[in-house]
Amino acid sequence: MGTESGTNQSTAQRRAKTWPFWIELPILLVVALTMTFLIQTFLVKVYYIPSASMDQTLHGAASGGDRILVNKVVYDFTEPKPGEVVVFAGPPTWAAEARIAGPTTWLGRFGQSVGSVIGIAPPNEKDFVKRVIATAGQTVMCCDGDGRVEVDGKPLFEPYIYEDFLFTAGSLDCVSALKSQRCFEPQLVPADSLWMMGDHRSDSGDSTAGCRGNEAADRCQGPIPVANAIGRAAFIALPVSRWQSIDAVDIQGLGGIAGNAGWYVFAVVVVVGVSLVIVRRRRRLAHAAAGDRDPSG
Repeated sequence: MGTESGTNQSTAQRRAKTWPFWIELPILLVVALTMTFLIQTFLVKVYYIPSASMDQTLHGAASGGDRILVNKVVYDFTEPKPGEVVVFAGPPTWAAEARIAGPTTWLGRFGQSVGSVIGIAPPNEKDFVKRVIATAGQTVMCCDGDGRVEVDGKPLFEPYIYEDFLFTAGSLDCVSALKSQRCFEPQLVPADSLWMMGDHRSDSGDSTAGCRGNEAADRCQGPIPVANAIGRAAFIALPVSRWQSIDAVDIQGLGGIAGNAGWYVFAVVVVVGVSLVIVRRRRRLAHAAAGDRDPSG
């Protein structure tokens, strides 16, 4: 009798700890959102790509809008290097590339805030994604005789460029009366700064904006502080058809371009998500098993 009483009491305690679904669901959602917030604050963040400035490497809203995973830890241990794709906070002098009308109701604003945290809605902040072209102490300009960007007098290797400005040697170049929009005067990158350019050269508001062609050389939006770098773009997470690592390119021929580990970053996010599902599943099975062992059931 004592053993049966103890068993019944233990089962009753376990059953008492089992919450109804309508209580458990909001708790699970809060836990999931909290974990997502912590992961995106300190480790990996999801970003929505609204503009076409990085086509075809990254697709903007007109092509569906890629969602990318950004490694926020890497630049705690190393500096951004030429050829890497970086997400950064735009300096105050930079104009926003994509103006997206925000919601007008409090519910809509709340939904956008939550959605921007998990990368399913455009963010509110003025963040950019571009490729590092030159770093502190280097001089960047355009163009050489073939219309290529040069750093320290050497042309860059840029296989990713999409829809550049027109350039025709002898008629529309950097010495003609009407200069090509590719052209900009030599710019020395200051200490602790980065020169950033988009892969879609003719549709990118980057470091060169304001000083191309016949525009004044001192009106460039200019470099960004290294401290503004949020993280390195690692992986295209959505849409599924676009799953791929976002790799750096050795544009200056210096070697030493580290692997992006994009697939590893993606794997970490997947493992965390699957772990939450497994924990939830095991908990439900444990509750079901406890109910089956209840003699009074």
